[in-house]
Amino acid sequence: MSRFVVGLTGGIGSGKTAVSDRFQALGAHVVDGDLASRAVLAPGQPALDAVAERFGPRILKADGSLDRAALRQRVFAREDDRRWLEALTHPLIGAWLRDQLAAGTSAYCLLVNPILIESGQASRCDRVLVVDAPESVQIERTMARDGNSEAQVRAIMAAQVDRERRLAAADDVIVNDGDLAHLDAEVARLHERYLAMVDS
Repeated sequence: MSRFVVGLTGGIGSGKTAVSDRFQALGAHVVDGDLASRAVLAPGQPALDAVAERFGPRILKADGSLDRAALRQRVFAREDDRRWLEALTHPLIGAWLRDQLAAGTSAYCLLVNPILIESGQASRCDRVLVVDAPESVQIERTMARDGNSEAQVRAIMAAQVDRERRLAAADDVIVNDGDLAHLDAEVARLHERYLAMVDS
């Protein structure tokens, strides 16, 4: 298991994937919380059966896989549905992430999770790196990427930990509102810092 874990988080549309892809290209073992949620809600998994039982068959695609957009619309419209889903999936996601981190062999691992702070997983990390972007940029990116309305994006943002609390939990921050060259430089700088911490 990698001895050193960097937790990477940020609000929706902040650019977490762009950052984690760059760390991975530099040799870091990346464990992605979004992949964890897909894994625990994959066809054949008990959690997917429970979701379909609660929300009905329309939450599934024709091939039996989860219609994530439909689920997102449902749970961000109703607080009790969101809390039920979190209670079901968070323990399963946590176990999946621990297994993936244990398989890491690089100098440090990057744990990417949009709910790193609110799930309590930040406490298991040696450093917390927050990818930050202005709210207007987050909304614009997410609408373009997912085809969601502004109201849907704002509902998702409202359900996430607020920007101030996220930044307060950060050891390191990348402000992702510039060009890709700036992002490359910031990731390279932090990569060197993390390697030095591991070696110290």
